[in-house]
Amino acid sequence: MTLFRNVDGSTADPVETWPYEGMVSVIEHGLLPDWRPLIAHIRQHPWGKVARALEAYLGYAEDARQVAFFRLMLDRARSRAESEERFEVARRIRGHLEASGLTRAEFARAIGTSPSRLSTYLSGKVVPSAALMVRMERVVQAVEKS
Repeated sequence: MTLFRNVDGSTADPVETWPYEGMVSVIEHGLLPDWRPLIAHIRQHPWGKVARALEAYLGYAEDARQVAFFRLMLDRARSRAESEERFEVARRIRGHLEASGLTRAEFARAIGTSPSRLSTYLSGKVVPSAALMVRMERVVQAVEKS
């Protein structure tokens, strides 16, 4: 049985190909097992097209329990993705520091920040600006050229 009503497509199709009305139908008429493909897709793409469509739906959906469930799921997916991104930025900064061959203090000075601020970047507590990331790359490139 398909949960799509009056729309082309099937729940067996990849989630990103579901029509908006199909997604709504799955949420409104399905159960947790029916929602799993949608949840899995959003966990992989928390700011993607499907996640944005879900946000639009949650703006007018009537079932408060479904809204609460999907809002929590979306918030958790985005929070997890942000944590992974922070970890990735910190990993790249550690790579730049190592590639530079400089001490932490020297590297911090070379990019125009303090050693304590650099420490927050290296731990992932703070994410530097894109401009600061470019400076880090330039420091490494300068060291590699010399």
